[in-house]
Amino acid sequence: MKHLLFILFLPTFILAGGDNSHLGARSAGMGHSSVGLSDVWSTHHNQAGLGWLTAPVAGVFFQNKFLLKEMSYMGFAYAHPTKSGAFGVSFSNFGNALYGESKLGIGYGMKFSDKISGGLQLNYHNTRLQNDYGKHSGVTAEFGIQANLTSKMMLSTHIFNPTRAKLNDYNNERIPTVLRIGINYKFSKQVLATVEAEKNLLNKPIFRAGLEYHTNEMIFLRAGVGTSPTLASFGVGIKKDAYQFDIAASYHQVLGFSPEISFQYTLGKKPEKSTESSHKKIEFE
Repeated sequence: MKHLLFILFLPTFILAGGDNSHLGARSAGMGHSSVGLSDVWSTHHNQAGLGWLTAPVAGVFFQNKFLLKEMSYMGFAYAHPTKSGAFGVSFSNFGNALYGESKLGIGYGMKFSDKISGGLQLNYHNTRLQNDYGKHSGVTAEFGIQANLTSKMMLSTHIFNPTRAKLNDYNNERIPTVLRIGINYKFSKQVLATVEAEKNLLNKPIFRAGLEYHTNEMIFLRAGVGTSPTLASFGVGIKKDAYQFDIAASYHQVLGFSPEISFQYTLGKKPEKSTESSHKKIEFE
């Protein structure tokens, strides 16, 4: 039955080949309302978030979409701050021998002031299908900005693949262009709310919202919602010194649960104690 579901939904994934799916259980727990977050997964969500990091950090993640092993999604990310900014690298892979997608990205983020950070990235995409389609690849660019509007509010924007890079000459197949804009609002040192809108040029807009509650120095509770498709999500994070473990699950009303886990480690020194992972400035002091 599960194999049948994979075959039935395979055309959907093919049509979305090269799409910029989200990484990390923190993002998943907040409904993937993540364009304004700053952590190691900024190497994928919005490279502007790299500019706020103060220590090297590495992370790995694994997601099992709809509890189907054929739809496993996994990868890693690493961010390394320097005096002028932070470099980041990320890799993700989805699928199995029948159909799969992978993305390798190398990016850079810089804090221009205490108010604003920007970043950009180049990516190499590979899509493979076990028939006459074969393997095809393409190169994309993406860039983003995060700006503190007030001591509690941040505005973030991100554009993925503005050049509409081509993946395959057949049927003029192109990697999707995706625009995101969002707002983070810090109600207190313990509570962060996020909202964002995403627009793929070929599809209707997607709206997301997330909430993160920092119960104490170690525990984070998260929840989120999204549209197109309608999703609800929840998650828990545990942070101890340089280690952080996150677990989350999203629920699709037809296809069911998609659990996800991620782990990250901050190298060289202990992370700052804040409600944003490895991130001082976005505490909105």
